[in-house]
Amino acid sequence: MKKRILITGGAGFLGSHLCERLLAEENEVICADNLFTGRKQNIAHLMSNPNFEFIRHDITDPIHVEVDQIYNLACPASPPHYQHNAIKTIKTSVMGAINVLGLARRLQARVFQASTSEIYGDPEVHPQPETYWGHVNTIGPRSCYDEGKRVAETLFFDYHRQNGVDIRVVRIFNTYGPRMLPDDGRVVSNFIVQALKGNDITIYGDGTQTRSFCFVDDLISGFIKLMETDNFTGPVNIGNPGEFTILELAELVLAKVGGKSKIVFRPLPADDPKQRQPDITLAKTRLGWEPKIPLSEGLDRTIAYFAQLLAGPEAKQPRPMKAPLKKVTFN
Repeated sequence: MKKRILITGGAGFLGSHLCERLLAEENEVICADNLFTGRKQNIAHLMSNPNFEFIRHDITDPIHVEVDQIYNLACPASPPHYQHNAIKTIKTSVMGAINVLGLARRLQARVFQASTSEIYGDPEVHPQPETYWGHVNTIGPRSCYDEGKRVAETLFFDYHRQNGVDIRVVRIFNTYGPRMLPDDGRVVSNFIVQALKGNDITIYGDGTQTRSFCFVDDLISGFIKLMETDNFTGPVNIGNPGEFTILELAELVLAKVGGKSKIVFRPLPADDPKQRQPDITLAKTRLGWEPKIPLSEGLDRTIAYFAQLLAGPEAKQPRPMKAPLKKVTFN
């Protein structure tokens, strides 16, 4: 049945793919974004769709719309962007959650929270199941994001228990694909852009730390499966359990791109997790979901996107920031 759906953060990397998928399923979609890390270019091809509406809005302020479902994706998700204004980041997670939950309560709408594997911190359990409470630093440079998402989860479950709000919570593991920002500091985009430009590939630490990389199309399928599943709040891990060292990823990108880039090593930033791999048993059993796109295929599609992006006028006109971004880290 056709639904009217609000997506906060809808002009971002993940949000734009979600808008596209839900429109393809013939829903009405309202995309709300303050365009800090979201871009109008990501949704330009949707503007002519009569079922699509864009609202420039900061979710730290209440939003007044009439919808059947809400996906809350609003928050910078890469370390340089969320550390750029740490107070604003945690306000986005906490106040944004309060605002969408209040809207969902009033409308009796199902509401989805995009949480993160970062709530597990630097994990002492591997792989990470949803029952693991995490090993976190509450006052470190990454805490504005990690703790903001943890509080958002708390708010979602408190609104569910106290007010009966119909919630869904997903914990996202490292995701990559077209429409990532070339300057977002995440390891996949960082390596691809460096290789395409012929620059050295920068690894922080010794490269033995691991990550698990999920292609964006698989992730969006998991979002929708969770949202359409009754009697299941989550939280549920959505990610690809294939685990690779950062050095393996760098070597694979270099092999695909070619050129003369070298791998260089720099000191590891504070609180950077040593391991990250989702246990997706719950997603398999409750949602019937698991990823289908292997890393090699996903990298080919992502490299093609960045090659085209870097060849265009956008490569010569980087978006200005209000202050210098902080050091690139892996996430």
